[in-house]
Amino acid sequence: MSECEAKPTQRIALVIQYLGTKFYGWQRQPHHRTVQADIEQVLSTVEGKPVTLHAAGRTDTGVHSAAQVAHFNSSTPIPGERWMAMLNSRLPEDILIRASAPVPANWHARFSAIWRRYRYSIYTDACPNLFVRPFSWHYYHAPLDEHRIQEALNPLRGKHHLAAFHRANSGRKHSWVTVQDTHCYRNGSFIHIEIQADGFLYGMVRLLVGMLVEVGRGNLDPHEFTQLWVNQQRERIKYSAPAKGLCLLRVGYPNSPFPPKTWFDTQPKFILPTETPPQVCLG
Repeated sequence: MSECEAKPTQRIALVIQYLGTKFYGWQRQPHHRTVQADIEQVLSTVEGKPVTLHAAGRTDTGVHSAAQVAHFNSSTPIPGERWMAMLNSRLPEDILIRASAPVPANWHARFSAIWRRYRYSIYTDACPNLFVRPFSWHYYHAPLDEHRIQEALNPLRGKHHLAAFHRANSGRKHSWVTVQDTHCYRNGSFIHIEIQADGFLYGMVRLLVGMLVEVGRGNLDPHEFTQLWVNQQRERIKYSAPAKGLCLLRVGYPNSPFPPKTWFDTQPKFILPTETPPQVCLG
């Protein structure tokens, strides 16, 4: 087919949820299962040719997503809104498309995004729970003070050089990040840490949380924590939180092509009893 006869293309955006447990992260790589590769395989089958999926951000091995955003170019006449149901009927059970929509040809899942927000969940009860284990760090070795953690987080807001929280083997050429919001709060037996920024460094949130736990248990002063990254003391960042507690919560755009109900805060929070209920007689 000549260039002038080439099929017209349309750009389709997706909101994607996935359980990161069995994936080696988002980005396609040889010999390992990844989210990008699984979805691209289905897209390529439907399109009848190789398809590349571009995401708002690359999550690491074991990290979950409540509302990842990605786009691809389609040469089929399939309406943008129909891709959700069609893909969900073909994708594995640990990937779900929350929404699909047509977007302008110059819209880009990564470059059009103005922020990303992550949530890290820590389960603090000494009694283990199988149902929360895939989605949280079970940390019960010492009490954690969420107020101290928030105090340590506050100075991070703004544009900073965060090389101290930048893991090696990253393709990013600089470590400047504009942190827009930080929030640490307790929800029963859980402590949640949320961070929103224009972009994130490789391994940044897990390295942050690893050291924030040291703040929360009293081993590190909040001011000392700030000096670690202000002075770029990467050699003192010794702890990285487990991947399973981290979730890409949502991605922000100036004019989102999706309604809020499909992407805003779609990661459920566990509600567990804080006290033993009275014994109930059923007989």
